[in-house]
Amino acid sequence: GAIFPKQPIKYNSELAFRYAIHRLNDDKSLLPETIVEYDVEYVSHHDSFETVRKVCSLLKAGVQAIFSPADFVSAAHIQSICDALDIPNIGRSAHEFSINVYPSKEYVNQAFIDVIRYLNWTRFGILHEKEYGIIDLHQILRSVQAEVHMRQVSRGSYLSILNDFKNKEIHNVIIDTSSDGISILLKNILQQQMNEYKYHYFFTSFDLETYDMEDFKYNFVNITSFRLVDIGDVAVKQILKDIENYGNHMFQSPDLSQNSRKSFSLESEPALMFDSVFVFAMGLQTLEQSHILDLYNVTCDKEIPWNGGLSLINYLNAVEWKGLTGPIQFKEGQRIQFKLDLIKLKQHSIVKVGEWTPHGHLNITDPSMFFDSGSMNVTLVVITILETPYVMMHYGKNFTGNERFYGFCVDILETISHEVGFGYILDLVPDRKYGAKDPESGEWNGMVAQLMKYKADLAVGSMTITYARESVIDFTKPFMNLGISILFKVPTSEPTRLFSFMNPLAIEIWIYVLMAYVLVSICIYLVGKISPIEWKYINPCDFNNITIGNQFTLSDSFWFTIGTLMQQSPDIYPRAFSTRIISSIWGFFSLIIVASYTANLAAFLTTERMINPIENAEDLASQTEISYGTLDSGSTMTFFRDSMIETYKKMWRSMDNKKPSAFTTTYEDGIRRVNQGNYAYLMESTMLDYIVQRDCNLTQIGGLLDTKGYGIATPKGSPWRDKISLAILELQEKGDIQMLYDKWWKNTDETCTRKSPSKQSKANALGLESIGITLLSFCFLYIKTYLHFKSGGVFVVLIAGILVAVAVALVEFWVNFRYNHTAKAVSVSDSLPGGRVALETNERTYIQPKRCFWIEIFEELRYASWCLNKPRRPELNRVCSKCKI
Repeated sequence: GAIFPKQPIKYNSELAFRYAIHRLNDDKSLLPETIVEYDVEYVSHHDSFETVRKVCSLLKAGVQAIFSPADFVSAAHIQSICDALDIPNIGRSAHEFSINVYPSKEYVNQAFIDVIRYLNWTRFGILHEKEYGIIDLHQILRSVQAEVHMRQVSRGSYLSILNDFKNKEIHNVIIDTSSDGISILLKNILQQQMNEYKYHYFFTSFDLETYDMEDFKYNFVNITSFRLVDIGDVAVKQILKDIENYGNHMFQSPDLSQNSRKSFSLESEPALMFDSVFVFAMGLQTLEQSHILDLYNVTCDKEIPWNGGLSLINYLNAVEWKGLTGPIQFKEGQRIQFKLDLIKLKQHSIVKVGEWTPHGHLNITDPSMFFDSGSMNVTLVVITILETPYVMMHYGKNFTGNERFYGFCVDILETISHEVGFGYILDLVPDRKYGAKDPESGEWNGMVAQLMKYKADLAVGSMTITYARESVIDFTKPFMNLGISILFKVPTSEPTRLFSFMNPLAIEIWIYVLMAYVLVSICIYLVGKISPIEWKYINPCDFNNITIGNQFTLSDSFWFTIGTLMQQSPDIYPRAFSTRIISSIWGFFSLIIVASYTANLAAFLTTERMINPIENAEDLASQTEISYGTLDSGSTMTFFRDSMIETYKKMWRSMDNKKPSAFTTTYEDGIRRVNQGNYAYLMESTMLDYIVQRDCNLTQIGGLLDTKGYGIATPKGSPWRDKISLAILELQEKGDIQMLYDKWWKNTDETCTRKSPSKQSKANALGLESIGITLLSFCFLYIKTYLHFKSGGVFVVLIAGILVAVAVALVEFWVNFRYNHTAKAVSVSDSLPGGRVALETNERTYIQPKRCFWIEIFEELRYASWCLNKPRRPELNRVCSKCKI
């Protein structure tokens, strides 16, 4: 008799049981003179009263063995009855009158311990639904030296516990749950995005191949398990086909449970049930050969044991056979001979990587599935995007496959493929985009979306490593470092003018110099008139025509000033201390002006002056005349969109609201708009460097706005990421990447010749339009000292000198005024022979001046304003020391 659960379950144990009985009766080779009959009862999982009642009903009907279900609660009640009545119980119990076809729990534990030791797990978690699962948790804890996190779970707690393991970075997990629990757990693993290469899940279920692993195949997540049934075996396949045919025939039978009327898949439980029936048949066959089997009905009421039960149990323990679950041998009711195939999820299927037996223990046949032993003979799907000079394309008919593509990134990919050891198929991404996240829908596009959907193994190109992309895909080490910069058209040169010689000094400086020239000339003239030292007698001994004069006439004053400015030697030399002060200050002023002008003259006439409207990103953000943009759906656009810096936020608002759109679909479109003028393009510095070296009409504005790198993208958890990263580091250390950069960026056949204003080894020739009428200016080029003229301090010195000179002139005038009016000589003389006059006595007498000092000053200035050389002064008369008047 057989006991099966009422509730619909996944196992097809009932169908396997019915087919095994059918096969025994149909094939007389095993029991030629015996027909095996059976009764089936259905019980609830946890209804112990109903279970006891159904078992007693079967015994009353005359059954000589009970095939119990895998449910441990029901099996315990069944086993208690069988032990009392000496009825063999063939199931999963471990008691006196029981045969456990399931592999011994002690050996199964050892198999899992051997795998854990082989993988060298030092830290892992265990998820189990109940304390009595397939493995003995306490035995595993005692046998391995590792940090173990054990969690008892239910169907509603999978998600929270997985999240806890993820936060604690527990990447190795043993899962000991029921069949239904595994299906829920797999969905939660996907939801938590724990299906990456760094995670390794070790399932205790022997039916891993029956689950849907489509979402786990292409992201290289490690999933390992054991299996009892080798579905690739020819005999197993034939039995599976026969069971399906038998099931189709039995669907019309009213005796068949609705639970078995499902699509059949050969799992461990149905296979064990099939083997259990044949183990019973073999034991019965041996018993019939040596004893006469006494069959009579056993009842639960009298509790009289069956006298043939002990013999049947002994013969069942002696059975050795190879069934669907491998070799079978028992010892004291426990199965001690079996073979467990170690299987692992590969990219396209589940494959066998080893096996475990009680005598040979663990034998790994494919170590590369756990540890990379070198290069793999695989072909990867690589997507890219056309971008000069990273990836370019031949459009000729003679180019096919990977030969169509060439460029910097293609060369790097080819080099890495040889270093790591893989082949590749290179193709373009369908939407021609790198990949950006839509802020509204949250969906990714471009190459990022292709990698997230596992439609490609690698993405190669000028793809920037960003936080947002790294959160959904993986990147290798960067093979190139860069930043965002501004591409702009080279500013136009100032138009050459006839009077370009005036450029070294600003127009206001020229006006100030002219005003200073006039002011100093007038001041020298007036001070010269006021100062008595500047007056002298023209004919000092002509008493009849006494005439005095001053060398600083108005015209002479202007000539003296311009002569000093032009570094000439005028024939007028100041005599008074006041006029000498003005002359000295004016000479110092002339030195500064001429030296500054001369120093700037060569630079202005030999260097082109550029009119550059912007110098950096701040200038770009603060103006509205020049529009600017970047590549659509690229990392540069994402940088401005997500930036928290106020300047970049302002620039993003301007670009986002610009009509027509400020964004471009390709770099070529952006470069074309820059060449049209009045447009700045924000792009990555490496691409910008390539462009400006080939188009001398374009230039880079400012420095880098950020720092980042280009990397090769892979799906999350890809095993190729680390291998390619190591290859990139090796290529960088050997200088191979730098040589490739020089090959594609600095090819002299393609670069243009650009004039560098900072490194001019030869001055440009000066044309007539530049030199104009400035031939006289080159006489100043002998001045070697460079004095940086930035402020009007020299004008302050000049004005201060003029004021000091005026003050000194007033002092000189006052001293002369007082001296001539303080005393006057009076002489008494006698006549000498010949008409000569002899001075006999000298006396000085004070004479009161006729006018005050300020009136005298006013009269002197009034006289000077006449701009004439009068022979006499208004009041003060000059006398010669050689003459007597």
